[in-house]
Amino acid sequence: MPNPRLASRYAKALLDLSIERGELEEVFTDMQWIQAVCKSNPDFVSLLRSPIVNADVKQKILDEICTGKIGQLAMAFNKLLIIKGRERNLPEIAVAFADAYKVEKHIHTVKLTTASPISDATKEKIINQIKSTAGYEKIEIEEKVNEDLIGGFVLQIGDQLVDASISYDLKAIAKQFENNDFIYNVR
Repeated sequence: MPNPRLASRYAKALLDLSIERGELEEVFTDMQWIQAVCKSNPDFVSLLRSPIVNADVKQKILDEICTGKIGQLAMAFNKLLIIKGRERNLPEIAVAFADAYKVEKHIHTVKLTTASPISDATKEKIINQIKSTAGYEKIEIEEKVNEDLIGGFVLQIGDQLVDASISYDLKAIAKQFENNDFIYNVR
């Protein structure tokens, strides 16, 4: 069962320690690698979450997978998680660490959904517009293609949503036809 509070606490502790040691970028890269391993290998996540597998076996497997791929601080952190019995939360901690890193570096994530893939020039125009409008300096775009939009885009910045899609416009027009008073008065 995911535990976001626990994940954010462990991620914050790792973030603070990596800043203190001057290894923030290295640890961020390591946690991204761990996150990619967890996303691409559900069996690995099942192993971490299994109550049947002994902690020593989990430690050996984690050492085999991570040795030479991640730094000493991340390795020590993984070992600490196993000692504390929190290895089941490693995938959530990796995600929480990435989020905490972005907050620390003032990187804002923008989700852009379009009906078809867009060019790099268009993407740059959108980034520049967001920078000038919202006042953000560092922006990371998460792109997604959803053909149901028909055309246009949906842009999410934090808790703000801009829906400039054709499907939204068509739904708005359909709603106006449902509330057409002229038709109801004729009947």
